[in-house]
Amino acid sequence: MNDDTDADVPTVPVVCPACETTTRVAVSEVAEAVATHNENRHDGEEVAHVDAAIVDRIADLAAEDLGLTDDG
Repeated sequence: MNDDTDADVPTVPVVCPACETTTRVAVSEVAEAVATHNENRHDGEEVAHVDAAIVDRIADLAAEDLGLTDDG
């Protein structure tokens, strides 16, 4: 039995400075949500994006997980 709820789904903040909005989106839906927002609201221009601090942290975690850091 799967007891997952929406509260259990990891989300990341998507920021759109032009719209002055920040929205939390499920990790599995980020790419599509950003692309759709930019296409519908900004004629495809890459305005909305994942918060840069989150992108950096995810990259750090991935590098650690892959053993690409010297942190042992």
